[in-house]
Amino acid sequence: MHDNEVVAVGPGPLAFDDVVRVARYGARAGLTDDAIAEMAASRGRVEELAEADTPAYGVSTGFGALATRHIDPSLRGRLQRSLIRSHAAGSGPEVETEVVRAMMLLRLRTLATGHTGVRPATARVLESLLNARLTPVVHEYGSLGCSGDLAPLAHVALTIMGEGVVRDAEGRLRPAAEALKEAGVEPVELAAKEGLALINGTDGMLGMLVLALHDLSRLLTTADISAAMSVEALLGTDYVFAADLQALRPHPGQALAAANMRTLLAGSGVMASHRDGSCTRVQDAYSLRCAPQVAGAARDTLAHASAVAAREIASAIDNPVVLADGRVESNGNFHGAPVAYVLDFLAIAAADLASIAERRTDRMLDVARSHGLPAFLADDPGVDSGHMIAQYTQAAIVSELKRLAAPASVDSIPSSAMQEDHVSMGWSAGRKLRRAVDGLTRVLAIELLTAARALDLRRPYAPAPGTGAVVAALRESVAGQGADRFLAPEIEAVVRLVESGAVVTAAESAVGPLA
Repeated sequence: MHDNEVVAVGPGPLAFDDVVRVARYGARAGLTDDAIAEMAASRGRVEELAEADTPAYGVSTGFGALATRHIDPSLRGRLQRSLIRSHAAGSGPEVETEVVRAMMLLRLRTLATGHTGVRPATARVLESLLNARLTPVVHEYGSLGCSGDLAPLAHVALTIMGEGVVRDAEGRLRPAAEALKEAGVEPVELAAKEGLALINGTDGMLGMLVLALHDLSRLLTTADISAAMSVEALLGTDYVFAADLQALRPHPGQALAAANMRTLLAGSGVMASHRDGSCTRVQDAYSLRCAPQVAGAARDTLAHASAVAAREIASAIDNPVVLADGRVESNGNFHGAPVAYVLDFLAIAAADLASIAERRTDRMLDVARSHGLPAFLADDPGVDSGHMIAQYTQAAIVSELKRLAAPASVDSIPSSAMQEDHVSMGWSAGRKLRRAVDGLTRVLAIELLTAARALDLRRPYAPAPGTGAVVAALRESVAGQGADRFLAPEIEAVVRLVESGAVVTAAESAVGPLA
């Protein structure tokens, strides 16, 4: 928990780590004085337009395909309430708290730019919801990713009005009005333009992207660790990871992955044991030899996605927007294509990284390819089944990941009487990426569990200091070789070690920082 931390929210971009701290670990958000000043200035221009005779989209008109209707001033309060209530039309399971909090923070950041025309008091309510840990209930289905994440953000905006349902800090489901009152948060009556400003953004898909980038960064290092352990356990060679060979193909991610594997395998007694001239193999299988090429491509994909996320988190997404010279202009910046594409791209990388890890695991279990290890790493093959079904679990996850790798962003579907005739599906891309990240975590955990058992079976030859430190860390939670045991809890224990970063920490404790 980071309850005492305060992340400053101003007109400028947030750091990815700030989003994670607020979304996942409960840090507070604090609007800066600059943000309040920018919002107050732009609000004045919106109020001028609201009083003018000329219709202005989102200020004195209807929305979407209904934008041709000029709304009488006496009906504009109702207009804002109707917008939020009608757009809060999500359905299906609840979205995770960390995703909703990320979305809330990112929307608050856009409001803080002063380009949306929202009153500071309205932004303060969103800030207060975050800090009181009141999380609006948002549903799985409802967003087409254009105009942004309308339905998910509308469920948040409904709470700002004192309506809808929230989860409180203890996770209890409560009416928003009751929870806000208890927390001392006064709901607001939305004024002209504010309804649109609260829902016209890519904040849901962007929040999921930022969280995935954080998690995948750790998983990519973990994948290098699990690959190194498998290469070592399968009596492979580390010569192919040499820097001069890797430099012949200068992809930056590949160089980093190969460097990690060289560092992790340095000083391996297992590898030294088959460098006496007795080994007759000329080349290792692709899943071993090409590990840096695949993991490196995933790293480069992550770098590209990070660049897109950095640009998006520096953006002011709304329609219309208030410009520095006072103009209020319609635009198409709410279209989620840039974010949707990289969400899809990362799901492809996650699927392939899991696929190659599963192939290495399978090799360790097959007596025809494991170079002396017992069948399925079983204590008494035939009586015991060892890790046979753990690989089945991996295979099932990998198959699921392949389905999740099918891009959502090519699946546009028209809406709003053909006014919104091309949409990004970025929210859907984000939802499936979250499942893909979870699946990759589990596949790598099973490879680690299997490789650690294989390295135990290679004794008396000792693993390298880096890989050996990981085996030792696993052994604090999971017993070593022996007769068959209830395997599911052991898999879950390693999943937790991967998720917490303990696997990377263990390796780095022996070899220093890894990329």
